[in-house]
Amino acid sequence: MTQIITSLSEVSTRYRALFVDLWGCVHNGVRAHEAAVAALKAYRAQGGIVVLVTNSPKPRAGVATQLASFGVPEDAYDTIATSGDSARAAMYTGAVGTKVFFMGEWKRDAGFFEPLNVIDTPINITRVPLQEAEGIVCCGPFDPMADPDVNRADFLYAKQKGMKLLCANPDLVVDRGETREWCAGALAQLYTDMGGESLYFGKPHPPIYDLARRRLMALGQDVADDEILAIGDGPLTDVAGAIGEGIDSLFISGGLAARETKTSVQPDEDALNAYLETEKFDPTYTIGHLH
Repeated sequence: MTQIITSLSEVSTRYRALFVDLWGCVHNGVRAHEAAVAALKAYRAQGGIVVLVTNSPKPRAGVATQLASFGVPEDAYDTIATSGDSARAAMYTGAVGTKVFFMGEWKRDAGFFEPLNVIDTPINITRVPLQEAEGIVCCGPFDPMADPDVNRADFLYAKQKGMKLLCANPDLVVDRGETREWCAGALAQLYTDMGGESLYFGKPHPPIYDLARRRLMALGQDVADDEILAIGDGPLTDVAGAIGEGIDSLFISGGLAARETKTSVQPDEDALNAYLETEKFDPTYTIGHLH
């Protein structure tokens, strides 16, 4: 059964590194959570390493720019691992072909198609209409407020053509301030349910954790799995991913599951346990909000 804690500092000294989710933990899609930023800065001041592990489809440079605009300072973290970078590597090695149908908001997601220097011989990728495509690159819905089912006709055509869908963000939903929006993961789930093949690279799937470990190694840090604590508000992504990787987890109940866990400052213990039993997840620790 999960242990409810009142602050990160209660357990953080047991770990050399944190894998920290962003949306719902460090910011709300509009501005930073000041208490979370302070907790991460305090952890780093004591010698801990903070790796931001996010299902954002953006390259890490784009995430860093976004974080600055939200008020998250650079001294709150050491490095960033994004689902977008992991998925980009797959795209540039031909996971869904050379001619791709792009789904997302181009103004926001154009960085996904920037050159990737870590691959020796990346293939040339061309964005084309669906009828000319070999595969789909999905950074998100065209309209984040529209039900994913509006894509059913296009997905039926793609499935019949044997196209694979590369999902750059496995999250189903996010809360931007007080507004809940659909993410790429909801579209990939629909495509899979229709019989299509979706490829995932963010949490809870292994590629993003491999990338996060490589980011640690690039800092000159060889950290064992039992010295890592994963923090996040998504049972299906953050907690499930941590369990799959054999690392401890801190569930932020005041994020996506605030209503189900009756979290204002801290979760209601009975509501939390009922929720975790329903979802079939058992995080190592739980806290209302990161601080």
